Amino acid sequence: MSREFPIGLTPPGWLVRNLRPQQAPVNKAAMARAAAGMSVPLAVGLVTGYPAYGALASMGALSGVIGDTADAYRMRILNIAVPQLFGAIGVTLGALVYDHGWYAVAVVTATALVSGMISTIGAVASVSGLLLLLNCVVGAGLPLPRPWWLAPALMTGGGLLVLLLALLAWPLRSGVPERAAVAATYRTVAALLAVSGTDRTEEYDEARRAVTQSLNQSYDLILARRARHHGRSRELTRLLAQLNAVTPVVEAAPAAQLAGRPLPPQIPETVRHLSHAVETGYTGPIALDLPVPVTETARAVDHAVRHTAEVVTVPDVDPRGIDDRLGRPAALGIRTARTARNVVLSANSWRYGLRLAVCIGIAQALVSLIPVPRSYWVALTVTFVLKPDFGSVFSRALLRALGTVAGLVIAALVLAEVPTGWWDVLAMLVLAPLIPALTPRGYGHQTMAITPVILLLSDILNHLGTALLLPRLTDSLLGCAIALTAGYLLWPESWRTRVGDRLADAVADTAAYVETAFATGTGADPAARARTRRRLYRDLSVIRTEFQRALTEPPPTGRRAAAWWPLVVAVERIVDATTAARVRVRHGATPPSTAEIAQITLQLRELSEGVRDAEILTPVRTDLTGPAGSVLEPLRQEVAAARSIASPH
Repeated sequence: MSREFPIGLTPPGWLVRNLRPQQAPVNKAAMARAAAGMSVPLAVGLVTGYPAYGALASMGALSGVIGDTADAYRMRILNIAVPQLFGAIGVTLGALVYDHGWYAVAVVTATALVSGMISTIGAVASVSGLLLLLNCVVGAGLPLPRPWWLAPALMTGGGLLVLLLALLAWPLRSGVPERAAVAATYRTVAALLAVSGTDRTEEYDEARRAVTQSLNQSYDLILARRARHHGRSRELTRLLAQLNAVTPVVEAAPAAQLAGRPLPPQIPETVRHLSHAVETGYTGPIALDLPVPVTETARAVDHAVRHTAEVVTVPDVDPRGIDDRLGRPAALGIRTARTARNVVLSANSWRYGLRLAVCIGIAQALVSLIPVPRSYWVALTVTFVLKPDFGSVFSRALLRALGTVAGLVIAALVLAEVPTGWWDVLAMLVLAPLIPALTPRGYGHQTMAITPVILLLSDILNHLGTALLLPRLTDSLLGCAIALTAGYLLWPESWRTRVGDRLADAVADTAAYVETAFATGTGADPAARARTRRRLYRDLSVIRTEFQRALTEPPPTGRRAAAWWPLVVAVERIVDATTAARVRVRHGATPPSTAEIAQITLQLRELSEGVRDAEILTPVRTDLTGPAGSVLEPLRQEVAAARSIASPH
C-alpha cells in the first residue's frame, strides 16, 4: 500500500524540477567518437613515452566532445574548431602568468570579463568564451610543459582529432542531416495539424512549440550552409524552398485551432507522406486525397498543403526566386563588425561579463591568499556554474555539487582499482562515452560524467591517486559557494532584467507584426511579413526557455517567474490570433479597418511599456471594442486578456 509524503516532507517544486532528468535519445555515434577521441591521445602518449603529453591532448579532446552536438557537418566545424582556437588563446595567456601571483589574478579576471561578454553573442561564441576562460584558468594553475606553444598545440590537437572523427562520414552523408532536419520539421507540422481544432489545447500548444523549435533548427542549418554557397547549391536551394513552402501550413494551423473544428485525418497524413518524400529526395508525382474545403479556414489549409506538395515534388528550383525568410546573412566581415559593436555597446553583455569577472576575481584572490590544494579547480567550478547563458545559476550550483559528489564516487573506484599505464586507456574507453550519453539528461548528469574523466587525466599528470578526491570536493563546494553569493545573491535584479526586458521587446515586436500582417498596397511585403513572424516566434521560444529556467530557482525568483508565466502564454496566443486573422483575410474574410488595427497596436505598445516598467503584476479589467463579427475579434480578446494580466495599478 503506497503512502504519500507528509506535507512537511514534500520536496518543493523547484527542487523536483531541478532533479528531474530530461528525456533524450542516446547518440551512439557521438559516444564512439568520444571513446576514440579521448583514448587515442593517451595511447599515443604511452607509446611515445610521454603520457603527460597524451593527457593534455585528451583534455583538448574533452572540449571537442563537449562541443560535438551538431548533426550537420558544417555546423560541427563551427562548434568544435572555433572554440578550440579560443581555448588555445586561453591556455597561452594562463601559462604566461603561471606562478606570477597577482598578475595571474588580474589576467584571469580580465579574461573572465571578455568571456562573459562574448557569451552573449550566440551558442558557438558562448562555448568559445567558456573554453577561453577554462583553459586560461588551467594554464595559470598548472605547470605546463615548455616551450610555451607545446601545451596549446597538444590541447588543440586533441580537439581537432575529435573534429576529424566527426567529419569522417561527410563524403558519404553530405546533405543527409539537412534533409533529415527539414523532414523532421514536416513531421512536427503534421503532428500540429492532427490536434488543431480539437479541445486538446495543451497538446496543441506543445505541438506548436515543437514546430517553432524544429523550424529554427532547420533554418539555422540551411542558412548556415547557404551563406557559404551563395545560392549556387541546387540541393540547398530545394531544401530552403521546401522549408518556405511549409510555412503557410504552419500559419493555417492557428486559424484551424480558433475555428474549433478538427481537420480531416487526410490532411496531417498527407504532410507525413510529404516528409518522407523530403527525406528520400523523391520528386515523382504524389496523389493527394484531400476533402473539398467549404470554409475559409478549410480553404486556407487545403491551399497551403497543395502548394507544399507542388514544391516538394519539383526537381529544380530557381535560386533567384527563393527568399530566406530570416534574411540572407550578411558578409562575414560585416557580421563580425556588427557583432563586436553590439557586444561593446550592450548593457547585458557588460553585466554578464562583470558578474563573471567579479566571481573569478574573488576565486583567484582567495586561493592566492589561502593555500588550497589544486586551487585552479575553484575557478573552474565558478566558470561552469556562472555561465549566465547556460541557465539558472542557483540550479547549476546545486546540480554541480550533487554531480560532483556522484562523480567522485565513480572516480574513487577508478583511481583505487585501475593500475596506471595501459589500464588508463581502457578506463577512458569506458568513461568517455558517458559524457555524450549523459549530457542531454541534464547538467548534474553531465558533471557526474565529466568529473571522473578529469580526475583520471589529472592523476596521469600529477600521480596523486585518491588524494585528488577530497581537494576536488572541497574546491567544487567552495566554487559553488562563491558563485551563489557573488554571482547570484548579489544580483537580485538579474532575472527581471534578463527576462522582463525581452518580453517587453517581444510585445513591441508583436505590435509591429500586427501592422505588417494587414498592410496593403506598397506596405504589403510578404517576405518581410514572413521574416517578422519567424523572428517573433523565435524570440518567444527563447523567452519561454528563460522562464522555464527561472522556475527552477527557489523563492522569490521562482515564484515571481510563475506569476509572469501567464503573460508569456498570452503573448504567444496574440501572435497566433494575428496569424489566424491574416490567413482568414487572405482566403475571403473582410479585411479589418485601419482604425481597428491602430487600436490594437496602441494597446500592445502600452502593454510593452507596462511590462518594461512593472515589478508586480496586478490584474485590472480591460475592454477592447470593435465591429461585431470582425476578423480581429479573437485578437482583441487575446490582447484584452494579456492587459488584464500585466497592467500594474
